[in-house]
Amino acid sequence: MPEQAMTEYLETAQGRRIAYARQPGAGPGVVFLGGFKSDMRGTKAEHLADWAAANGRAYLRLDYSGHGESGGAFEDGAIGDWAEDAMAAITGLTAGPQVLVGSSMGGWIALLVAREMPARVAGLVGIAAAPDFTENGFWSGFTEEQRATLMDAGRVALPSEYDDAPYVITRRLIEDGRNRLVLDRPLALPFPVRLLQGTADADVPVDWAMRLLDHPESPDLRLTLVKGADHRFSTPDCLSLIETAITEVLRGRT
Repeated sequence: MPEQAMTEYLETAQGRRIAYARQPGAGPGVVFLGGFKSDMRGTKAEHLADWAAANGRAYLRLDYSGHGESGGAFEDGAIGDWAEDAMAAITGLTAGPQVLVGSSMGGWIALLVAREMPARVAGLVGIAAAPDFTENGFWSGFTEEQRATLMDAGRVALPSEYDDAPYVITRRLIEDGRNRLVLDRPLALPFPVRLLQGTADADVPVDWAMRLLDHPESPDLRLTLVKGADHRFSTPDCLSLIETAITEVLRGRT
């Protein structure tokens, strides 16, 4: 197993201190974009670090502000901030087009990056991609009491099955998310796209994946459904499918 990449830091134009780990290799490089409240040392990110090293592929992963080893408080952040963090890292730390691998919220971030800087995207792999989830997941699932609390107090706490601490959802997160929606307007993805989705995912429903399959304009977009896979998508078989998806995107680009 290769030695773990050292954490480095990038100061963004917005004044945020972003932690990242970078491995040299051939291009197009691979950029891993993690999920909501996750970090760059998770199972999928680490597995892809090993895969990239074994294949001589350049690889970048990062913690958005308020996540992992980056500066800032999680509750202060929003989708637009985290997309800016990703774009700053891609612009400043990579060369040429990159294959974006977005997990859960990272799938939304990847789509925002693709919309804003398509020339820097060679392809996209979405793992339980969750575009627009602040609106279609959180807001639509809130009770009237939760909505009132959010608007009046500016935040509401939700239980998390992944952490002992609750998720604090802020009014800013919801309102900023409405300004970053990608499924409410045309979405051009002029490169190979692979979407991976588990049927037992309790956080991202299969019909979200179907909507994402149908919505964009792309010359090569495919969805793979894995029966019984959950939101983590981190079993050995699922990790192998992620490798295959990246390989297909790289092959399709050439």
